[in-house]
Amino acid sequence: MVEDGRVTQVSSHGERNAGSDPLQTDTVMYGASLTKAVFAYTVMQLVDEGLIDLDRPIGEYLQWPLPAYTTEDQYAPWRDLTGDARWRELTARMLLTHSPGFANFAFLEPDGKLRIHFEPGSRYAYSGEGFILLQFVIERGLGLDVGEQMQRRVFDRFGMKNTSMMWRPDFAANLADGWHADGTPEPHDERSAVRAAGSMDTTITDMARFAAGYVRGEGLSDAARAEMVKPQLPITTASQFPTLQPELPPRARRADLAAGLGLIVFDGPQGRGFMRGGHNDITGNTWVCVERGRRCVVILANDVRAEAAFPYLVERVLGKTGAPWRWTYAGMEFWDGDVAAGNDRP
Repeated sequence: MVEDGRVTQVSSHGERNAGSDPLQTDTVMYGASLTKAVFAYTVMQLVDEGLIDLDRPIGEYLQWPLPAYTTEDQYAPWRDLTGDARWRELTARMLLTHSPGFANFAFLEPDGKLRIHFEPGSRYAYSGEGFILLQFVIERGLGLDVGEQMQRRVFDRFGMKNTSMMWRPDFAANLADGWHADGTPEPHDERSAVRAAGSMDTTITDMARFAAGYVRGEGLSDAARAEMVKPQLPITTASQFPTLQPELPPRARRADLAAGLGLIVFDGPQGRGFMRGGHNDITGNTWVCVERGRRCVVILANDVRAEAAFPYLVERVLGKTGAPWRWTYAGMEFWDGDVAAGNDRP
């Protein structure tokens, strides 16, 4: 819990593995897509320093045309974009707002090939591949190591001692495994490559420190901090996934919901708010803030079934926020409270 940009409470509950060892506030857990918000925060520091421009085409930072690069496993197959000149339109802003036109990941395409499905920048469609592309541009175009930049600019700045973009052997002593929806456990994945879309390991203590620093805007200019939580692009779909679903007719869209930079922004009973989730088959994380009072709740769960409780828990701390729970977790049966009745809008 964060109040006025300061951590006020950190607690842990439950078990970190099938051996019934307790979760602790310094237990290392998978950050999943919370990584995207930390990466975006790092990118905005580069913007402040004039190293990258949100609206400059990313191809201008590269020595060769993007499809000419043959890449290692941690990057997407950029060569698949050969013959589609729209890659030249892509900017950092489009990649951070999930609007390059990619699927979430190329391997999810029927043929496994990366492609652009719509005019870049024209609509929101969740894409981890876009974040991987921006990582590629920073590493190959600017010559910067993204893992090192995130370590220095974020993890070290906020005292996140047990957070890393890659596996560290010292994590093994206090590590959370995970549970699937059917109740079966799965060991923690030891990630061997930096992935801006979601390779971060962290703890609830460390993520609370990041959330507090984020709402304070520490390390950023006022303009850069404001840019991150400004509505950049309307959300036009009924839910976040599937990522390339048809857009709703204008009258059916939620007018107060938009993409920020690396997160989702919304307007509710308390004014502007923002959120970022993190999910895989054994992980459920959420981070919700309201700008008024610089208040946040961060939840890390090593059991994906915990996500059904998130709206209830966040409301108990922050009150009604207008957070887009049903858009985020389409089809999920939530616990009691206004969300269960379908009243998750302002």
